[in-house]
Amino acid sequence: MNGVSIAVAFPGQGSQRPGMGKDFYDKISVCRDTYHEASDVLGWDVAAMCFGESEKVNFTEYAQPCILTTEIAMLRGLNSLYGFTPEYFGGHSLGEYTALVAADVLPFSDALEVVSLRGQLMQEATPIGMGGMAAVISNKLDVNVVQTVLKTLPIDVANDNSTNQVVISGQSSFMPEARKRLEAAFEDATSFRFVPLNVSAPFHSRFMTIIREAFMEALHAIVMKLSPKNASKVTSNFTGFFHTNSGGEIIDRLAYQLSGTVQWRKNMESLAASAQLIIEIGPSRPLREFFKTIGVQCQSITTLSAATRLFEKKFS
Repeated sequence: MNGVSIAVAFPGQGSQRPGMGKDFYDKISVCRDTYHEASDVLGWDVAAMCFGESEKVNFTEYAQPCILTTEIAMLRGLNSLYGFTPEYFGGHSLGEYTALVAADVLPFSDALEVVSLRGQLMQEATPIGMGGMAAVISNKLDVNVVQTVLKTLPIDVANDNSTNQVVISGQSSFMPEARKRLEAAFEDATSFRFVPLNVSAPFHSRFMTIIREAFMEALHAIVMKLSPKNASKVTSNFTGFFHTNSGGEIIDRLAYQLSGTVQWRKNMESLAASAQLIIEIGPSRPLREFFKTIGVQCQSITTLSAATRLFEKKFS
């Protein structure tokens, strides 16, 4: 658009909120069609789940397809209104599936089934209460220091989000010890914070390895439906760089993403090196602040009114 190379970034689980996407649904027919399509695939009313007040929207098995549907509906709506066609795509954790759909690598209907299963498996991987996650926050955070401090504990680095934030994940009973060790390691950092997250399982940790085989089988069942030629436009959370145009490698990387570290800092650098403008599209805007830490401006669209303001300002 106007000769500007654009990348989009999609947030993942945790970005859900009641009413997400409703303004797009109410005003744009292709967005309504997207929610209806998702409901037909999944067998439950996705729009009602997204727009209502049910606590189920925070349950992993529902949150993941709801976020995916909302983000694709928003993207389709922007294309319908403004002819919005980005060149590059990235997504944080679950958001990587939205990115693959947006790039026409993975059909929307298959992505819905895959992320629904992904959510179920991730929730079932560990007993409720066994796993925990926490954000470790500090200026100029060295992820290697975090890994070294935690290496004798059943806790892993789940997300390398930015120069200021790393998320850790693992056995909840060891989180107090992890906090103690990290506080000691960063005792000179006045900005240090340790923030427990309200999650139901230790995502992106060794405790997800148990579900990898079952999930990989589900991915292999749809490998012939992939269009790998577009995958080189999409960043991989597992490697931190763009996917290759190999269906088998895409499947492997998505499977290993379950228990591996989300290399979001590298994803951001890859997107920023390829595009002149980065736009975050989703129910909320957690990624914008991460981009700021690498000196990159990221515009965020969480509502239709925000989209209108951005497109009238940037592309009018």
